[in-house]
Amino acid sequence: MTAVTGDRRSVVPRRRRRWRDIALFALLAGPNIALLVFFVYRPLLLSLNYSLLQWNVGSDVARFVGLQNYTNWFTAPGTGQIMLNTLVFTVFTVGGGMVLGLGLALVLNRRLPGHTFVRTVTFAPYVLSGVAVGLLWLFIFDPRYGVLSTLLGALGVPSPDWYNQAPWAMVMLIIVYIWKNVGYVALIYLAGLQAIPHEVVEAAAIDGASRWQTTRQVVIPLLGPTTFFLSITTLLSSLQSFDLIQAMTRGGPVGSTTTLMYEIYQEGFVSGRAGFASAVATILFVILLVITIVQLVVMERKVRF
Repeated sequence: MTAVTGDRRSVVPRRRRRWRDIALFALLAGPNIALLVFFVYRPLLLSLNYSLLQWNVGSDVARFVGLQNYTNWFTAPGTGQIMLNTLVFTVFTVGGGMVLGLGLALVLNRRLPGHTFVRTVTFAPYVLSGVAVGLLWLFIFDPRYGVLSTLLGALGVPSPDWYNQAPWAMVMLIIVYIWKNVGYVALIYLAGLQAIPHEVVEAAAIDGASRWQTTRQVVIPLLGPTTFFLSITTLLSSLQSFDLIQAMTRGGPVGSTTTLMYEIYQEGFVSGRAGFASAVATILFVILLVITIVQLVVMERKVRF
């Protein structure tokens, strides 16, 4: 009888602690969960609903059309060009940013004079407004009076018409996007480099490995988790880029820099076709979801934490 009473006394405090932990979790996580539901998941569900409607911004009438908006999108003559623009922009900005960011991190990881100041300057463009950066670089790329035109002229090279020639407008966007975001990639890679044990690098040097061999065969494989994280975050950010495109090219010339994200803006806020824009936004969401899942499933298998 005494043993049973003792067990009951021990169970009661455990239950109280459990409910206290649940209450503390609800108090701390509840507001964040509520904000996510209201500002993320609720708009997502509303967008899915709107994508099934023929509805214009400001109109009081919305007609259910099912999958007609999706059919119109996939059969539109400009869809292929928009998908190609999105692919080219994403591949070059993510790939270029990762490569340049890693190289910059390897340089910044050395104890050079003024390295703290250089790190700050490198990261500064990432926190600047995309619109301000785009307007600044428009003056640099000006084919007649820009700094780049002057430098190319000094070398005897004519400056391309960055604004009005289709290939060069995309090149201009890619350069500016990489410049703005490479500091973020370098900072994350730098944190990964500083987390690598010095003993591992010293052991490779003792075994006779050169600096390049150590970097390629020891350092880069150990940066696998960092590369895995950056590949996801930079890819999602690139696919959702809007501010630079709006500030510099506005999707032109002749739609050569219009990406999926910018097409959503054009259809929703310029043309006012809210239902059609919601369908394009849903397509972009599905693309982001699929890419993220593929990265998590495929790349995670090759990463050693």
